[in-house]
Amino acid sequence: MGGILGNLAGGVLGGILPKQTVAAKQGFKSSVNILDGDAAYNTEALVYGAVGAAGIWTTIWEMTIPAQQFVHWGYGSPNQPQNQGYLWFALLDVAAVFNVGRVRLVQQNARRITTRVVAEIPDQRLHSVDTASIAAAALLDKNEMIALPEKVEYPLVGEDSLIGIQYQMATAGTEDAAGFEIPITVYQ
Repeated sequence: MGGILGNLAGGVLGGILPKQTVAAKQGFKSSVNILDGDAAYNTEALVYGAVGAAGIWTTIWEMTIPAQQFVHWGYGSPNQPQNQGYLWFALLDVAAVFNVGRVRLVQQNARRITTRVVAEIPDQRLHSVDTASIAAAALLDKNEMIALPEKVEYPLVGEDSLIGIQYQMATAGTEDAAGFEIPITVYQ
């Protein structure tokens, strides 16, 4: 059998079959938070300060993909729930109330000509009910969190392109704290 395949690969087919197969790139799981953002979005004050008026979508965080990297939002697979990514997100007035709105995860090409919305989620499902601090608002139990498996149905976000978070507030608030942890898959 090996002789026939060898003859086909080298002789009859004129060498069009590859002699060795290159392995597919393997991504690794990671996550992003406020500190990973570009300079205009890398502090809590910059994130909650970017929230627009009620009903208006505004970019509150973004990150430029570094050289020689590609990224997908999320990680893991929905057919393996314990191995997929889970997210949390919160904007709040500490010791008072949470903002109420919607969160969009987006990806954009480097020149911002193409924007794709990868997910849109009501923020009430992305945090705890404890307004004592941003740490208290963070969800830690996977059973309470929303899963975000790797979004392979979207193109990889490449070097100099952006991933970002847009927010639409439903009711005006006076936020003074922000935080999130959102899974990504990184390819190098």
